[in-house]
Amino acid sequence: MATIQVRVDDSTKSAADSLFGGLGLDTSTAVRIFLNVAIEHNGLPFAVRHHTPKNDLLEAVEDVRHRRDLIGPFDTVEDAIKAMLAD
Repeated sequence: MATIQVRVDDSTKSAADSLFGGLGLDTSTAVRIFLNVAIEHNGLPFAVRHHTPKNDLLEAVEDVRHRRDLIGPFDTVEDAIKAMLAD
């Protein structure tokens, strides 16, 4: 059997141990599972891509311009607040 050593900072190791322990696994078992799933997928078992942050303000302005996702008008401030808090 081969050994793989990976260097990670202490907080990452602690968080991983806690996460996997909560799933009934140790970190070594979780890494073996990851490797086997990667082999089955013939690549990473999840998408790898750059994160592009959304600009919510610009999206909201575009929604207003195109009259999408609008709620209201409201008769009172209380009605507007109720609508904002609803979900």
